[in-house]
Amino acid sequence: MVRRVRDEIVIENERVKLAAGFVNAIGIGLIGFAILRPLVDFTLLSPLTAVLWGALGLVWHGASHYILGYMRKEALDDVH
Repeated sequence: MVRRVRDEIVIENERVKLAAGFVNAIGIGLIGFAILRPLVDFTLLSPLTAVLWGALGLVWHGASHYILGYMRKEALDDVH
């Protein structure tokens, strides 16, 4: 009986980690876009654009840390 509850917690934690990893990958992609685009695009873009893309990437990265806060621990009473 305890094993079933533990398995549900493990499955839920894995789903939380997958969601956090997905959001983090988007954030890293946005930060990379902010850094690489000015290096390969020779049009006159405002540096503010790169800062905004980078800031948006940091927001998504921060959201991934927030999502990880939804991970659960099993109660000590359930462990035998």
